[in-house]
Amino acid sequence: MSQSQLELRHLRTLVAIASVGNLSAAAKRLHLTQSALSHQLKMLETAYGVSLIDRRRQPVVLTHAGECLLALARTVLPQVEQAERELAQMANGEAGMLRIAVECHTCYDWLMPAMDDFRAHWPAVELDIVSGFHTDPVGLLLTRRADLAVVSTPEPEESVAFFPLFSHDIVALVARDHPLASRPWLRPEDFADETLITYPVPDDRLDVVSRVLLPAGINPPRRTTELTIAMMQLVASRRGIAALPFWAVQPYLARGYVQAVPIGEQGLSGELYAAIRSEDASLAYVEDFLVTVREVSFAALAGIRAL
Repeated sequence: MSQSQLELRHLRTLVAIASVGNLSAAAKRLHLTQSALSHQLKMLETAYGVSLIDRRRQPVVLTHAGECLLALARTVLPQVEQAERELAQMANGEAGMLRIAVECHTCYDWLMPAMDDFRAHWPAVELDIVSGFHTDPVGLLLTRRADLAVVSTPEPEESVAFFPLFSHDIVALVARDHPLASRPWLRPEDFADETLITYPVPDDRLDVVSRVLLPAGINPPRRTTELTIAMMQLVASRRGIAALPFWAVQPYLARGYVQAVPIGEQGLSGELYAAIRSEDASLAYVEDFLVTVREVSFAALAGIRAL
């Protein structure tokens, strides 16, 4: 048999395509151009004389041959990743500390499952969450009270490195019988006569306020709460409207508790980054934590995209 043309990068490409059903989005997730991804597919299809995807369908679906390689990928890639972790542990040591600070209330929805997966990979690394909401999580890194911070904006800092996690859709939440529930999307003016229900955080940490309402000169009345479920109860009872990441409210939408409406004709999106002290960025367990966060998030969260 001739030498195999199959490489790990090809298997990762098929996993990404199967996950998102779109070549452009798959390429972005893999940090490739769409032409580079298409070239990979074409090379494999030529080498093996089969089609791997059905390009006539949207979203793109894998052919029988593509599904065969996908099954291989889902078996082999976890084994490769585990072997690489073990090698990294041998080279760099298995122990360490990773204290995590967050600036968003909803981050715990994906952070906790990622931490659970990570513990299985690195049982000797002490994981902890720095309690409370932090308006300056990067400051905790610089004073060594935290080792990783989840932030929405990568602000230049010489001794801190920023790594993209994902971007996410932000939607307005209204009661199902609210007049705005039937709108295709909301304008800034639609918020003017509504009470805006938010977490108790500064305006510059609220995308809907800093990027939509204040530039339009809109400053609606406010009401705050620490809990997402309390926010949804207030919205459902017509006490106001809210704006949250789609993935954070998807369970409430699935139950028909409230109604989601896009913000702006093009929609509104936010971004999340991991901030790490530059000196720690190359630690094997830190690198693996970032990989784990992305894998868990893309597998479980709706309305997110690669940065």
